[in-house]
Amino acid sequence: MLHRPLGASGLSVSALALGSWRTYERIPREQGVAVLNAARAAGIDFLEIARYNDETGQAPIPTGYSEVVFGELFPRSDYARDEVLIATKLWWELWPEQNAAQELDGALERTGLEHFDLIYSDPPPASLSLDEVVAQIGALLAAGRARAWGIVNWPAERIAAAGRIALQQGVAPPCMAQLPYSLVRRDWVESPETADALELCGASLIPSFSLAGGLLTGKYAGGAGQGRMADELGDERWEPARRAVDQLLDLAAELDTTPAALAIAFALHHPRTASVLFGATRPEQIEQNAAAVQLHERLSQDVLERLRLIGAGAPEA
Repeated sequence: MLHRPLGASGLSVSALALGSWRTYERIPREQGVAVLNAARAAGIDFLEIARYNDETGQAPIPTGYSEVVFGELFPRSDYARDEVLIATKLWWELWPEQNAAQELDGALERTGLEHFDLIYSDPPPASLSLDEVVAQIGALLAAGRARAWGIVNWPAERIAAAGRIALQQGVAPPCMAQLPYSLVRRDWVESPETADALELCGASLIPSFSLAGGLLTGKYAGGAGQGRMADELGDERWEPARRAVDQLLDLAAELDTTPAALAIAFALHHPRTASVLFGATRPEQIEQNAAAVQLHERLSQDVLERLRLIGAGAPEA
């Protein structure tokens, strides 16, 4: 598996990162362990978990059951704790009743882990200043409770501001920015403002939604699919991905690969990408997506331009 530097942190990560967006609690436990084992076999050493609210009404706790389930699965997997970087998110939802350290404590208790390696910060509430965000995260880093930090879905001006504040406070700037980036959603990441902000921080890009919620895998082509996700993908905001998928399927067939591998390979080609985040419910998905790493190394400039044209002119997805 290809590894790339994670910003200026001194850490390196696998070119693919396995996320857990409401995944493991929706599949059998044995299947979850199999997914983790497939990820390890593929060389993925970057995992992301987070506290999510229950949407089923059946979880034993209203929020954080996603972490509880991961805590059950991870010790049963083939991973050794010291061979993988595990990231979590600070949502700041309970601020000011809970500060960053207390939110992290809750996550550790639910997962049964002794530590996290990386922390992402969600956009903080209006009542919480960036100075305080950086100070609280800096305290966690100084205490050895995390090795590096990053942001999720922050606008460019806030990323740049956090970087400047971190330098003023003597805290390491955010080393990673998880932002949506795909064939059909490029404006945010490719804007000059975002490029400047990432450069100021020395931060890597962690593309999310590179498969546009699964649409760019082709599995929903022609109206296929059913259930909650299929209903959600009927929303008009996914129209660009629906328009692109037939062309992507054709190009994948021409190149004897899968549309998912092509879409992930495209995200890997951004010069700031360290690792592309994706989710999986089956081991086969890990194997199929891992093919993107070798594929991106042999994509010609012509194919890259064709990929860009597939998503060109599409409104935000």
